[in-house]
Amino acid sequence: MNKWISPFSAVFLALHVLALCQGAENEPPQLVPKVKREFKIQKHYLNLPIKNGAPKRKVTTLVDGRVLVSNDIELADAKPDWWAFMDVSAWRGQTLTLEVDTLPADTTALSSVEQSDSITGAEDLYREPLRGQFHFSSRRGWNNDPNGLVFFRGEYHLFYQHNPYGWAWGNMHWGHAVSADLVHWREIGDALAPDELGPMFSGSAVVDWQNTSGLGLPGQPAQVLIYAAAGNPAVQAIASSTDGRHYTKFTGNPVLRQITPGNRDPKVLWYEPARKWVMVLYVELKGTNTFHFLSSPDLKEWTVMSHVEGFFECPDLFELPVDGDVNNEKWVLTAGSSEYTVGRFDGTTFTPETAKLPGHRGSGFYAAQTFSDIPAKDGRRIQIGWLQTATPGMPFNQSMSIPMELKLTGTPEGPRLTWTPVKELQSLRVRSWNFGPADIAPQSADPLAAVQAELVELRAEFEPGDASEVAFNVRGGTIVYDAKKQEISVNNHLAPAPLRGGKQRWCIYCDRTALEVFAGDGVTYVPMPFTPKADNLALGLHIKGGGVKFTVLEVHELKSAWR
Repeated sequence: MNKWISPFSAVFLALHVLALCQGAENEPPQLVPKVKREFKIQKHYLNLPIKNGAPKRKVTTLVDGRVLVSNDIELADAKPDWWAFMDVSAWRGQTLTLEVDTLPADTTALSSVEQSDSITGAEDLYREPLRGQFHFSSRRGWNNDPNGLVFFRGEYHLFYQHNPYGWAWGNMHWGHAVSADLVHWREIGDALAPDELGPMFSGSAVVDWQNTSGLGLPGQPAQVLIYAAAGNPAVQAIASSTDGRHYTKFTGNPVLRQITPGNRDPKVLWYEPARKWVMVLYVELKGTNTFHFLSSPDLKEWTVMSHVEGFFECPDLFELPVDGDVNNEKWVLTAGSSEYTVGRFDGTTFTPETAKLPGHRGSGFYAAQTFSDIPAKDGRRIQIGWLQTATPGMPFNQSMSIPMELKLTGTPEGPRLTWTPVKELQSLRVRSWNFGPADIAPQSADPLAAVQAELVELRAEFEPGDASEVAFNVRGGTIVYDAKKQEISVNNHLAPAPLRGGKQRWCIYCDRTALEVFAGDGVTYVPMPFTPKADNLALGLHIKGGGVKFTVLEVHELKSAWR
């Protein structure tokens, strides 16, 4: 029998049903615990869908039931923003399992994981709009501190803090890239992954030429990585390789137990006069930032020797001649901010001879480290730092500075560090314009007006004379010299730049996401994250107040370092 429903009741019922439906839609999705998917590994990669800002899921990787690593990953439940990749080639023929702590019942996160011999979405790899073209950045994911810079078996090795599965910081691995010339880098893959001791924080690398550690083979010295494992407790550990490709963590890790919570960033060097290893380690001691100095005969057993106060994170320690005089060498101690002091080191104690001095004068530059074991016939001290170049919308984030040679130069105030781009970068020049020597006045035609270039190296040497201002425009970036104040402004960021012998010598590098300026013969280094507009390829020179005598004025268009 049909029952008649009044119009009012029908409306009420419809609204009630609609409310129930909307309530169901607003309920959080049902979560399923411990969702697994198995793969018989036959190809090089597993490609994982990533959604920036999605809930982080604990993803555990197992091979034949043995846990390898766990990572917190923002898996995409539907359409991904980008694809991360996991290199699984080492387990070809074995069964690999991905286990996720919880997933929504209707997600496609695991079902869309692809096994492939290529990286999904890599058609434009190294040609992406915000990819630095001569600044290193990882293929996928986040990178920060450079780690383990070392020359080994004919290659420069760059390890770095790396999140392979996220655009932001997390899941700290050690990424790994190599280069024969400091310019063209080839990414090898992650050398270290988080383990039971914690995520892999910063550290250094050495070559154990004397096999003090016993980790080498006859005729094959070990490359040893020394790193902070940032668990609870925070400890220091080592890993080694004789081929520079495959790394084995020491079975006796940790080699240094926690001194205080959070101690980290071990920098290790061989101190030849005492034939021992020296470690400089960041330690917070009773609320004070310190660098501790430790020694070891074999990289496995460490003894605290001394400490200095007032330095924070990422130490480096090296010796340099003042003005090239090998009979007047000084030790330089640097911190994460690139602040430094010059002094003496006797293998046990560092004695400062200067106050703590500012390092770089720009922004977005941190945790710089220098290469160890560069051959004596080369003799350079080469540094790379983390350049904080955000790349929104890209499947990668952050980059490294260009490699720079460090020297100590004498000044009226005492010895000071200088930064100079390595000569190898000149191999990227594809077209050049030379406008010097020339006397240029405020009313002169702009000699740079006809130059158009995306990737730029600009060099200038000039005497400012009566000029009050010398200003360069590089793709919208402004570099201005105030001759009276002897001060440089880079995108309105001020830094002192005193004349050297009455002259300024400048070098400017401009990439898609970075501007690096060197002034005052390298005493002033101004790094700057900077993203010029893609269609702005213009350069310019403007003079105010009086004529300027240019001894050198040249522009070089650069090609990409990526092959």
